[in-house]
Amino acid sequence: MNTQPPIAASAAAPPTRPATPPSCWVLTDGKAGMENQCLGLAEAVGATPLAKRIHLKSPWRQLSPYLPLSLDHGLTPDSDALSPPWPDLLITSGRHAVGAALAIRRRSGGRTFCVHIQNPGVPFSRFDLVVMPAHDRKAGPNVMESLGALHRVTPQRLAAEAARFAPGLEHLPRPRVAVLVGGSNGVYQLTPALTGQLADRLAALARQGIGLMVTPSRRTGAENEAVLRQRLAGLPAMVWDGAGANPYFGYLGLADAVLCTGDSVSMVSEAASTGKPVYVIGLEGGSEKFDRFHQLMVARGVTRPFTGVVESWTPTPLDDTSRVAAEVLRRMAARR
Repeated sequence: MNTQPPIAASAAAPPTRPATPPSCWVLTDGKAGMENQCLGLAEAVGATPLAKRIHLKSPWRQLSPYLPLSLDHGLTPDSDALSPPWPDLLITSGRHAVGAALAIRRRSGGRTFCVHIQNPGVPFSRFDLVVMPAHDRKAGPNVMESLGALHRVTPQRLAAEAARFAPGLEHLPRPRVAVLVGGSNGVYQLTPALTGQLADRLAALARQGIGLMVTPSRRTGAENEAVLRQRLAGLPAMVWDGAGANPYFGYLGLADAVLCTGDSVSMVSEAASTGKPVYVIGLEGGSEKFDRFHQLMVARGVTRPFTGVVESWTPTPLDDTSRVAAEVLRRMAARR
């Protein structure tokens, strides 16, 4: 049985950090979604993490995580060095990082506390803690569930970024709504027709006096971006053009409510961590896991589906990152 609750009923208290922060490595193959989750957890425990990125040679690349990795022979020359002194805390994500994590755990004599985010594909007991999304439906004595993805969003970061971007958005009326637009991936499709429907709904909100702060992503696509710009032209809406600093966190900090497409667990989780009303924009497609994630978020009162209306309501706080960080520190302290 999993001894950890799937999600706290209320926002987690900030983790009690040790007087001396642990030395910490974050180890991934460099994919942004994986690395950001690891960095978010590392920062939440009070560490200043050293991010390391590795790539595997054959046959480890094809057979990871099942073939034990040799740190001396299994990494490509462009990988970051993995050598002593070993860190107090190692946080990994992705199947290509599993073998390296287990090798470091062995070479450190078990001193390094190893946390893996998402399913490692090997027995969970080989890690000190495994953090799994609730929609994966996995359990174990050293498994801790998160409702959403871990992330780097903090009140301090949102406040700083809001102050940074506020001067350029003073012309927008209040209330203001951040619109986070993802795009097509292996599960969902964002088509120009669907973007047109979304743009029409956004335009209707703007005509009601709501200021829109829209940030597309690389996956949105030029055609979809053009639809958004055309239909929001002349309305109180700012659509980021991709130039200059990314206003993503600034928009989250300045928003009174958030709309986001449902193609990214990380994006929905980051939006929900703000404590503001979050509406999820449905896209074409889906999968069993994504459907479970969105159903859980609605059932727990964290998000609502976007139907064209934005209301003021109080969502259930989502603070998986602090909750997991507190458990990591508790378990590390118990081993001393």
